[in-house]
Formats: sequence, C-alpha cells, structure tokens
Amino acid sequence: MRSPSYAVMPARTLRTVMVLALAAGAVTLEPAAHADTADASVAAAKPYMGWSSWSMQSSKYPGLNPDGDYSYLTEANVDKQTDALAAKLKKYGYDYVNIDAGWWRDNTWKPEYDRYGRQQADPKRFPSGMKAVADRIHAKGLKAGIYLPAGLEKEAYGEGKTPIWNAGGCTTADIVYGDLRTTNGWDSSYKLDFSRPCTQKYIDSQARLIAGWGYDFLKLDGVGPGSGKSGDQYDNVADVAAWHQAIAATGRPVHLELSWSLDIGHAADWQKYSQGWRIDTDVECYCNTLVSWENSVDDRWDDAPGWTRHAGPGGWNDLDSLDVGNGAMDGLTKAERQSYATLWAIAKSPLFTGDDLTRLDSYGVSLLTNKEVIALNQGDTPPARPITPSDPQQVWAAKNPDGTYTVALFNLADSPATVSASWALLGFTGKAAVRDLWNHENLGTYMDKVAQALPAHGSRLFTVTPHGSPLTTTGYEAESPSNTLAGNASVADCSACSGGHKVGNLYLGGKLSFQDVVVDKAGTYQVKIAYVSGDARSVAISADGGGATSHRFPSTGDWGTAETVSVPLTLKSGSNTITFDSGNSYAPDIDRIDVPKSS
Repeated sequence: MRSPSYAVMPARTLRTVMVLALAAGAVTLEPAAHADTADASVAAAKPYMGWSSWSMQSSKYPGLNPDGDYSYLTEANVDKQTDALAAKLKKYGYDYVNIDAGWWRDNTWKPEYDRYGRQQADPKRFPSGMKAVADRIHAKGLKAGIYLPAGLEKEAYGEGKTPIWNAGGCTTADIVYGDLRTTNGWDSSYKLDFSRPCTQKYIDSQARLIAGWGYDFLKLDGVGPGSGKSGDQYDNVADVAAWHQAIAATGRPVHLELSWSLDIGHAADWQKYSQGWRIDTDVECYCNTLVSWENSVDDRWDDAPGWTRHAGPGGWNDLDSLDVGNGAMDGLTKAERQSYATLWAIAKSPLFTGDDLTRLDSYGVSLLTNKEVIALNQGDTPPARPITPSDPQQVWAAKNPDGTYTVALFNLADSPATVSASWALLGFTGKAAVRDLWNHENLGTYMDKVAQALPAHGSRLFTVTPHGSPLTTTGYEAESPSNTLAGNASVADCSACSGGHKVGNLYLGGKLSFQDVVVDKAGTYQVKIAYVSGDARSVAISADGGGATSHRFPSTGDWGTAETVSVPLTLKSGSNTITFDSGNSYAPDIDRIDVPKSS
C-alpha cells in the first residue's frame, strides 16, 4: 500500500509499470516439504489475520476522507475499527489492527520526527501518541501493527546533522551514501549505506522505538528489488536484513511484513529475513470504491502461482487486503467477492481486510467468518496452485496431508460458463465425495469429475475425498529422438526436468511434436504437461493435425523450476501425434507429457 507523497507518477500508471507476469505453482500436488512443521513455536506458523487502514485511506468513496485525500487515518477511526474487530471478528481469528502510511504526517503530508530522525505521531491524527493507541488495541486482546518506508526519509536527513539515538557521534550524514542516492518505490528516502558502522544503529533505534511503544507488527514498504524499481540503488535486501537483526535485538517478537510487489528472484532473502512479503501491486483501485475487479483483484490469478512454492510456516505470500465485507463500498459483485475470498484462502495469503468493520453487510460477514474456509487458510493444508492453464476457466488444487484435496473452480470470464474438475487432474479415477465449503454442504459422491455452472467471475470451493483408484499414465519425454522439432526448437539441459533435458527455443514458429503417443481407445484425455517458463506464455496444442487450442501457461516463477498443468486432448485409438506450436509468439519450454492409460 503506497503513501500518496511517494508516488512519482499516478497510482494506476505506476501500477501498470511494475505489474509482474508471475503465475504457476508446485510440480505436484503433494504438500510442501515444510508444510508439516507448523506449530505454535514457529513465528508466522500460519498466515496472520486482521484489519488494515490503507484501503479506506486511499479510497474516494463518499464520506471516507472528508478532510482531503488520505485523511481517514486518525486515532478516533483506529479506535472505532479496533472496537468493531474485537466485537465482530476476533473470535474467528482476526487479531491484528495495522496502522498504515501517514501516521507521522498531517493532512498536507508534512511529517513529524523526533530529535533523532525517527517518525513521530502527527499530533492531530494521533493526539495520544502511538504507544497509547497500541495500549488500547492490546486492551481489547488484539495485536498492534505499524508502518514505515524503507530508507532514511529525505525530510529526516536534517542536512546530515541529525544525531542517531544511542550512537555517540553518529549523525544522519554517517548512514547514507555521500551522493544522497534515493531508494524505495517512490524515491522518498535516501539509501542507507550498511558498510558504515552508524547505519545499523539507526535501524536499531527505529526498532527500539516501535517495540517500546508495544507494536507487534511492522510493515516495511517500498522494498526492492521490486516495488516498480530495479538496480543497485533500489536493492533493499540489506535494509530488510538490518531490520531482522534490529527486531531480534529488542527482545520483542515483531512480525516483519515486506511490501510491495517484491522481486521473486529474491524470494530466499524475503524468506530468510521476514515473515511475509507482498507479491503484487496494491489491490486498491484509488477510485470511488475500495477496489474493483479490474484494478487489480483479477491480477492475482496470474501473479500468485509462481510464488506458491515459497509459502509455508514462517513466511507467507501476501496478496494484499481482502475487501469483501462492505458491498457497494467494495465495488464488487457478490460472485467477485466470493472468488476474491476463495483465492486468498487457498493461496494461504494473510486474511486482513481493509473494510469498514462498522458497516459490514450480512454477505460480507458470511465471507469473512466462514469457519471452514478460515480453517483451510489457517490449517496445515498447503497452498493451492492452478492445475489447468491460466485460461478463463481454471481449476486450482492442493493435496492435503489427510489425503483429501482442496479444489477451487474459477470462471474469470465476463460471461457465465461451466467449469469442470476431472478427477484425472488430481491423479485418480472413479468416485469421490465432495463437500462445498462456502455452503457447509456435503454434495454427495461424484463419478470422474465435478462440474459447475458459474456466473461471470464466479467460483466454488470444495474438499474432495477420493474413493477411486490412482490414475496410471504413460510418460513421454520432450527430448526423445523419436519426436519432431521444427523452427528454432532445440533440446537443452534442465536440472529441474525429468531426464535432465527439455525442449526450448519454442518461439516464432518453433514446434515440438510428440510422436507415437499410444492409447487403447478413442476419447478425451487429460494430458499432463511438465514445463518451464519464467513468465506466463501461450502455446497452441493439437492432436493428429486437428484444430489447435491456445492455452496460457502460468509462470513457474523462474527458468529453473518445472511445474505442471493438464489440458484435455481428443485422441484416437492407437498411435497419435501431439504438437506444441509457438505460432507468432514465445511458448514455454516443454519437459514431458503424461498421458492417462484410459480416457
């Protein structure tokens, strides 16, 4: 969530510049290797839940910001939302009250600092001070969260003469680069130089201040690489490491959440030093509602999957605020609100809402307090990922530790459509029991698949319990010498791939044809495709020279990770040829295909 003074270009333009085309998930539907390690002793053992101020601060919804843009953030309003959270949502697990950007700035965005260059509460917004606000939050049995941007804010520099707390002789001139290079997503701060001994002392002083006030959560914003910027000037990994060290030194457990739209290439750093990381731009629309489907709720179906394998106890992929509780204020249809909540739940994103908790409608309450959906998000189930391509109709799934499957159906098209989940996509055949989690209803036993007619942008969420048999398949390697390559297509090494090889360079007419794909009888088969793609790419797939269908494969997160999706193909009895054609664009690299032995 961005502070208004930091935006060097309009919010939506900035968002467009930095949106990541990241999407995919795990190679298999097995639980993540660390998914069974969750326990109360692990920091961020499960995604956090709560409320954040930014969605209402940033909205132009009538009456929310009567004293000018971003004026909603006040002590009185935080107290009001604290009371509502405690009364309505606390018993369902929502326990964080997070104060976002602006708490140290007035309505003209002029900042307040103490004599050591540390942010200090604006006296009009928070007349009692930040410690008193945290104390009142704690008195309700809740946890208090606060916000800071990465770097040393320009206004805190004080011509380099501002002393650093508890660091004799150190001033702000001793903690930044001599050329005063800027950093973070808005260039609102000077970049900290951690080769200088005074610099860690400044972060230590900030951490000691917020811990002393009693805060349990810090959102560090504008972090790069990411947040719309790249290059050494915007690499804030050292800042994050310094905050990790400083928080530990306070002796107070403070959850460190990083924002926004972070670079997946540094996922290991975010995992090492924090408990959560934003994977995308702001979900808010900066319009007359809190969000809208197009700006940018729907982006998450593309951008989340590539991050799936990085989430687990100790650190979670943050999809941003879940604004589904206020109806007209949210700016979404009921179907969109349910799909929004479904994706957040199955992706194991933190569940924090930016809604006005004093004005929740009955449907919003039903979404935010559904115990089965919350249990899915908070329990030992792994994050789900798409098991079909990123087409308008999608199936996401995860295999749970108890042998059941989480299965979500999404219709992302602008018109109604039927979405079907074949049990072959999950790796078994025959019968399965299906439970509808949103409606708390056992739907009975289904043979081979479950199919649902969904409205535009609609969804369903199920737990599927198999009662059938494991699916048997025949595998075919892309690099097999019996296959045919055309155009630029070529075999390449791939340590993540089956057999250690893949077929790549599928671009501008490049083709790969699997020859002699044999099935015993004619029918439609769910063909599982293992592939590698650092960004989302489309490929046209056909069988036996028939009409090709283009499918968009989600990103696997990088060019060293293989994932799988399945597509339906109509095959004839006996030998078949399956062709992947890049057409006039760039296709993913192909590792192998697995074809069921029966349709």
